[in-house]
Order: sequence, then C-alpha cells, then structure tokens
Amino acid sequence: MNAATLPASLPHDAPRTRDGHAELAHALLARAAERGRVQGVAYAGLVTPREAWRLNEAGLAAIVDVRTRPEWEFVGHVEDTPLIEWRAYGATAPDPGFVDKLAARFPRDAAILLLCRSGVRSHQAAEAAAKAGFARVFNILEGFEGDSDGDGRRGNLGGWRHAGLPWAQG
Repeated sequence: MNAATLPASLPHDAPRTRDGHAELAHALLARAAERGRVQGVAYAGLVTPREAWRLNEAGLAAIVDVRTRPEWEFVGHVEDTPLIEWRAYGATAPDPGFVDKLAARFPRDAAILLLCRSGVRSHQAAEAAAKAGFARVFNILEGFEGDSDGDGRRGNLGGWRHAGLPWAQG
C-alpha cells in the first residue's frame, strides 16, 4: 500500500488501526455506508470481500461466517473467523437464537462483517441483527463463493475465493 491509495484527509475522530492506516479504514467504512444507502439496506452498509479483508486485518471490524457448518468445513472458510449459523444445515428457517449468539460474542456497537456463500443469507442476518440493535453490522457482497456462472458453478463470478483472499479448508 502506498500513499497514493490513501484518502487525502483524516477526520480527527477516525478510528486508529493496528497497521496505522486509519485514513483507509475510515474511507472503506464510509464507502460501505454509502453503498448501503444507495441500495436501501436496513443495516450499516455493504463491503466487498477485499474491503472486508482490509478492515478485518486492520482490527477495525470482525468477520462472522453465517453459513452452515458443512459449508464452513468442506467448502472453506476465512481463518480465525467465528461461525454463527444463520440457518443450520437442513433447516428451513433461520436459527431463532442467531441474534443471541451474535450478542454473546460481540457488543451491539461492534463493527461486524457478515459472510455467507453469495451474500443473500448474510443480508438476511444483517437485517435481523440491525433490527435487534446492532448498529454497525455490514454485509459482505458476493459472499465466499460468489454467484453461479452459466454452468451453475460457483467460484468464477466474484466472492472471497475468486478475489484471491486467504482462506482455509477443513
């Protein structure tokens, strides 16, 4: 990262980050909030996979995987990211305890980035979390695997893995 990639100004209240790039972190959160306003979401905003990774690495936000345990184990996951299932494998409805499980791990003012396969379940989970009082919950666009391509396969059209971001399997 070089100076040309950082925003020119730093507000006095910008959060300080582990790597010292508070300007970049502030800009990413502002961009995510604006994206959310444009899309009309009922939560703090929308981040791309690369933005989510940068915010997480900077210590400014935590990524939470909301997929099922089999997806997390067999498809892959972001290392050191907690799994709080939005809907258990085989279930037809969201886990009624999802928000309570989220609250048991994070304060309601924490910046939380929710990740699922394609961004759909994490959108639903973000709506539920915001409704329950989580003020800084964001959806990670494209999810872990992205949308299906013309052959019905995931991983070729966006997503965490397609972006070349770190992940593990097993």
